[in-house]
Amino acid sequence: MTELFTPPYPIPHRSKSSLFRRFLSGWDSWIHTLFERSYTMKMGDIRLPRLDFFIANDPPIVEAVMEDKAGIYPKHAFLKELLDPLIGNSVFSANGEDWRHQREMVNPSFQHTALKRVFPVMRAAVDDLAAKLAAMDLSKPVHIDPLMTHIAADIIFRTLFSVKLDDEGAERIYTSFHRFQEQVQPAAMLRLYGLPLFGYRKRAIRHAAAIHAVFRPIVERRHAAYHAGMKGQPEDILASLLEARHPVTAAPFSVDELMEQISTIFLAGHETAASSMTWALYLLGECRDWQDACRGEIAAQVGPDGTTFEDTRALPLTRNVWQETLRLYPPVSFFLRAVTRDTTMRGKRMKKGAMLVISPWLIQRNSNHWKCPHAFDPERFSRPEDKEACRHAFMPFGKGPRVCIGAGFANQEGVLVIAEMLRRFRFTALPHDKPQPVSRLTLRPKHGARLMVEAL
Repeated sequence: MTELFTPPYPIPHRSKSSLFRRFLSGWDSWIHTLFERSYTMKMGDIRLPRLDFFIANDPPIVEAVMEDKAGIYPKHAFLKELLDPLIGNSVFSANGEDWRHQREMVNPSFQHTALKRVFPVMRAAVDDLAAKLAAMDLSKPVHIDPLMTHIAADIIFRTLFSVKLDDEGAERIYTSFHRFQEQVQPAAMLRLYGLPLFGYRKRAIRHAAAIHAVFRPIVERRHAAYHAGMKGQPEDILASLLEARHPVTAAPFSVDELMEQISTIFLAGHETAASSMTWALYLLGECRDWQDACRGEIAAQVGPDGTTFEDTRALPLTRNVWQETLRLYPPVSFFLRAVTRDTTMRGKRMKKGAMLVISPWLIQRNSNHWKCPHAFDPERFSRPEDKEACRHAFMPFGKGPRVCIGAGFANQEGVLVIAEMLRRFRFTALPHDKPQPVSRLTLRPKHGARLMVEAL
């Protein structure tokens, strides 16, 4: 391959910022608050007016916190507050016995995300996307971000409800979630600094409601039909959730509880994948040598009818591109944990109530683990000397008992979308149009990503 390409990322501050400067830089994005030592330190701390929080970057500490065998690092209430308008008290945000009970209830539903079982759904959605893209005016730059949101949302929509997501619903989800993040990020900074929220949270709630409106009618209709004993309902994730019973009380999910679980699965199943697929196509648009290499691999493996389930496991270059994308642009750049008892880590005293931050963004760009950490280098996932880093310093889906249950689903989706897009189209980055990452709830290009697209 040619000289390594370094894609956009915020150049870190030379030194730790003042409280005021951190407030300003964090107003729009968490990763813009970082300074140079953030990327190499093993343990850091930041003192804010309302909260002390600590950043753990040392892999042994990270693994101990994420495994949490003693149960002392649950998800922090601050995260629950940020996400409450979207997902409420769901399996993602709950802790302790509540989480264990919810996890037991929702686990059977993930049989419907079995990779071979769901592949035809994924492939049908990809075919629809390819037809949509081919019908566009390709003489002009194409906004990739909403297209990737549409396909990711469509795939999880079909898996949840057994129906396609229409263009209007996809547009509403893309726009509303983008606006939700624009409101929730300033609200988070205001909360951390003990300031009034100035209506930011109320507006976030309104945008969350717009997302819910896309699928709440389906949930209400199916809930009523199930409890009326109507037969002939689809066998999908929603069907499994309707059948779920609390392990202690034997109570089923109410409509509102169903909405919380569905919203969690929908958010996790589309937003993170959409972000990563956007970045992957952008990186391939910049690195034509890798694009050509992947296209050659695809041409040699995939038959004239397109990518099959078996093909997705026989495309190592394409998979390496996907993994390197997840390393450079982890869709969730920070995991938040609560310290529930006084403890000390690497000489830093953490009091009960402090926040402990595990950051895939920092760990996966740490020069102690990776050579040229900010460069796009998919070959690192095949090199023997990078094996330890890939094992201990690569965690885009988290680690431990709360690792993302949909990781395999997302990986299959990412490889399939890349393979089918490269099989049918050529992508070229615009010389003076570099997408800039911002980290809020998820990591997205601030103004999206535009590419020139050529049908093959």
